[in-house]
Amino acid sequence: MDKAYILENNILEQYLLGELNFSEQEELEQTLANDATLKQEFTTLENSLERMAMEHAITPPETVKASLMQAVRSSNGRVIQMNQNPNIKMYLAVVASVAAVLLIGFVYLFTQFNYTQEQLQVVEQENSQLKESVNGLNQNLEDAEQLLALLNSPDTQQYILEGNALAPNAKIVSYVNHDEKAVVINTKNLPKLDDTKDYQMWADVEGEMINMGVIDKNKELLAMNYIDNAESLNVTIEPAGGSDHPTVANLVSNIFL
Repeated sequence: MDKAYILENNILEQYLLGELNFSEQEELEQTLANDATLKQEFTTLENSLERMAMEHAITPPETVKASLMQAVRSSNGRVIQMNQNPNIKMYLAVVASVAAVLLIGFVYLFTQFNYTQEQLQVVEQENSQLKESVNGLNQNLEDAEQLLALLNSPDTQQYILEGNALAPNAKIVSYVNHDEKAVVINTKNLPKLDDTKDYQMWADVEGEMINMGVIDKNKELLAMNYIDNAESLNVTIEPAGGSDHPTVANLVSNIFL
C-alpha cells in the first residue's frame, strides 16, 4: 500500500469512515508514520470531515441535560467512565459520541417509567425531541456514507486541476460522476485569498462558460453544480461573492474532460 495507491483509491477517506479491515488499518498507519507528506494530507482531510460533522451537528434541548442530571442525582446507580479509544476516527467520534449521549439519555429516562410517575412525564415530554435529534445525526452519517460511495464509485472520474503562472502552487482535485450528475472538489491546496476575492468554478459548454458556483473559503471538501455536456472545468479569481461572467484574465486553472 504505497502513497500513489492510497491517494488514487481514497484509502484515507475509507480509513476515517471505518471502512478498512484491521489489516488494512495497520498497513495504512505504518505508511502514515513513515511519510510526513501523506500524514499531513490525512490530518487535513480528517479536519475537513470533522468540520462537516460539526457544521451539521444538532444541539439537544437544554431541558434534556437538566432532566438527565436530576435523574442521576436521585438514583443510586454508578457512573462508569468510558475510556476513549485514540484510534477512533474524528468524524465518527463526533457523530457516535453525540448519538450515544442522546440514546443513553433516552433509555435512562424511559427506565424511570417503572419507578415514578414524574419520570414518566419527563420521558413523554422529551421523547419527540430526542428522536428528532437522533434522526438528524443519522442523516449526517448517511450523507457522509453517500459521499464516500461517490468518491469510490468506478463511475467517478478524478481530475487534477493544476495552477498556472497566476497561482503556481494551486491544485484542485475534482471528482465527476456523470451518472449521478455530481461534482465534488477538494480545495485544500488552493492558495488563500483576501476577503475581497473568491475562487469561482466554471464549465465550458460549446464555448460558453456556465457558473458552477463560488468556492467556499471555509471548506476544503464541497459539492459544486453539475453542468451537462461540460467540455472542461475552469477556475478563476473573481470579486467576493462571484461574477455573472468569468474574468478570463484571472483564469488560474482548467482541465479538459
